[in-house]
Amino acid sequence: MKIRQLSVFLENLPGSLSGLCRILAEAGVNLSTLMLSEAGEFGLLRIITPDVEKAKQMVEHAGYAATISEVVALQVPDRPGGLASVLAALESQGISVEYMYAFAMRTGGDAIMIFRFADMDRAVVVLQKAGIGVFTAVDLFKT
Repeated sequence: MKIRQLSVFLENLPGSLSGLCRILAEAGVNLSTLMLSEAGEFGLLRIITPDVEKAKQMVEHAGYAATISEVVALQVPDRPGGLASVLAALESQGISVEYMYAFAMRTGGDAIMIFRFADMDRAVVVLQKAGIGVFTAVDLFKT
């Protein structure tokens, strides 16, 4: 139930992000969602794409440092307390969230959010037992 995410390190300079996006666009890589955070002179761009291997190859060929990691895409009720209910299921089992961000689509009125947990495998089991929708990569990229 885990999906793969590409993380790319970018210099915090004008044009860095647009240059990387142009490289991926020219390679035909669709960016399903992304999140950019800054840390001084550098930024970290996290990308969800159905073409993660191709994207990694293209950005590394262009000289960027990139890694692939596993994350979980969850169905989060789009209502007050929806995210709190998901987090409560994890908290009760001592599982911490390392980071999270929203996915760029919704399903059935609910939001989709991307999570990275300290214990990914255990988190998936806990979430499934709690009845929280966990997406596979195939489900996530269905059109």
